[in-house]
Amino acid sequence: MRIFRHVDKVPPESRGAVVALGNFDGVHLGHRGVIGRAAEIARDAGAPLGVVTFEPHPVQVLRPDSAPHRLAPFRVKVRRLGECGLDYLCVLHFTKTFAQKTPRGFASEILAGGLGVSHVVVGHDYHFGKGRAGDAAALSELGAEMGFAVTAVAPVGNAGEIYSSTRVRGYLKSGEPRLAAAILGHMWEVEARVLHGDKRGRTLGYPTANLHFDEHVEPAYGIYAVWVGIVRGAGTEWHAAVASAGTRPTFNGDGLVLEVYLFDFDGDLYGKYLRVAFVNWIRPEEKFDDVEALKQTMAQDCRAARFMLEGSEPPSDVGRTAFNQ
Repeated sequence: MRIFRHVDKVPPESRGAVVALGNFDGVHLGHRGVIGRAAEIARDAGAPLGVVTFEPHPVQVLRPDSAPHRLAPFRVKVRRLGECGLDYLCVLHFTKTFAQKTPRGFASEILAGGLGVSHVVVGHDYHFGKGRAGDAAALSELGAEMGFAVTAVAPVGNAGEIYSSTRVRGYLKSGEPRLAAAILGHMWEVEARVLHGDKRGRTLGYPTANLHFDEHVEPAYGIYAVWVGIVRGAGTEWHAAVASAGTRPTFNGDGLVLEVYLFDFDGDLYGKYLRVAFVNWIRPEEKFDDVEALKQTMAQDCRAARFMLEGSEPPSDVGRTAFNQ
């Protein structure tokens, strides 16, 4: 997959592509339905397959005070999209100036002129252009005028509810990573580099690696069974683990930290880039009266996490979609 940050960098052989257009935060099953439909059209037409998305997320630019934390920060989003068998990914820099483009201007300058697309695929509720004035119907009219076709994909969901990033965030904030994974099509992950902490875990007998959530959604505070992947070059080495997401109230912590303890692991993780895949909730965060009570509960947490992970497999070729197999 080639990545372009400017439409004028797209080479001639990539013009005429079928592109899926959207923000795709989390690259959940609804998003994959849009990309999958674009893949089918591209395959039938013998055309390149692309995705056109935006960075940063438009809400972060237009309404920063109300912008939700992301399911997949940029690096994660690119990797997830790369699993979809794309020929190219065009990441448009979203600014307040870019937001002033009218629907016609966007269709003319970006889709028809800049990328020279042959077909655009969007979700049923897609809006674009200044003030979100354009919708799928307007895009179809503009496409007919400018020489590209448009397909709007019907909503995808389960249990009578549409798959959405909002639902995934809601499940994570209520401590239900399995339900979140059912919409994502893969375990939800936090990816970050290990930071130096206060090394208190070593004194408790549970040396942990500390990470910050940064742009990631903040899940319910508590203890989780997780898989931890140590990124080594192009590969990832997975380990069963237990994680604590919270403020460490027993020690009067004042900031949200993700602490992970890898079972049966002996090595230096400082500075390493980790992927933490959330499998199951164990219990909420608690404040203990003494360290001994905390240690006893941590031992119980480890036993619970090991038991939960016995029926789980670590992420492997995560999220690869059926149309690319």
